Amino acid sequence: MRKTLAPLLFMAACQTTPAPAGHDVEVGLALADSEGGSADADAAAAAEPCDALFGAPNAKTGLTAAQCQPKCTCSGKDFAPPTYTDAQAEALLQWQLSSPATQVTADPYGLPGKPAAKLGQVCAFVRGPAATKTYSLQTFDSAAAAKAAGAQVTHADGCGVCSSLANLAVYMRHPDLTDPVRKCGFEPDKDASIACLQALGFELPCAQIWYYNTQHTREKCLGVCLAALSAPYHLPDGSLNSCLVCDEVESGPVFKAVAGRTRRNTGLPSSMCRPCSEVVPLVHVYP
Repeated sequence: MRKTLAPLLFMAACQTTPAPAGHDVEVGLALADSEGGSADADAAAAAEPCDALFGAPNAKTGLTAAQCQPKCTCSGKDFAPPTYTDAQAEALLQWQLSSPATQVTADPYGLPGKPAAKLGQVCAFVRGPAATKTYSLQTFDSAAAAKAAGAQVTHADGCGVCSSLANLAVYMRHPDLTDPVRKCGFEPDKDASIACLQALGFELPCAQIWYYNTQHTREKCLGVCLAALSAPYHLPDGSLNSCLVCDEVESGPVFKAVAGRTRRNTGLPSSMCRPCSEVVPLVHVYP
């Protein structure tokens, strides 16, 4: 079996304007559906372009701290997520999902009708009985609908196999999954690769869609990824390298539809930096 050459998952995210710091998650997401501000506010937004990208750059990012930072301060709105600790990630694992996701037993990239995310939906945390640490996940057509039902938005877009709090904990703990996922791609077969992804903390269904994503990207982007194997994630102008662009175009939409949760639609910075317009402003505190 051929080896995966890069951990190739960089999904297209929902286009949502960052919310002012201190807003709750429902208000932050609701900004995308608002009727808009005054002409003065619109003029101020136009005068404050988002020059810096949102992310947590490291030595492989290829951008400076001035070009990419874990906050968005532009267009009249601020979003600076907290730095989540290992203890906070561990606390997420204390919650039990009442109806776990089903396994991804067939390659979604090979289905006649490929899955597609529905614009505007959100995935929300619905707390179980107060005496328990249980919860369910429910897809709502809007953040306003989730709020009206007493639910807490956990990410934009509909719920999927990576939407659980356990998978959120993995993203919190690994701002750069490049090397860990590459290692899993070098496993000798499908079962070993998925087991390696599970060892990172991903639940089985989430590990399965990660596996199918990497396989599909290898099939579609092998040549450009070989050429960019040692390249930084970003070019000097801030754009992604050719391998990551190929992955985002070829594999991103299906992954997003099946997985549900991504870093951008969850409000988490990563070593792949993104325009602030693509980042959903969420802070993760669960009662």
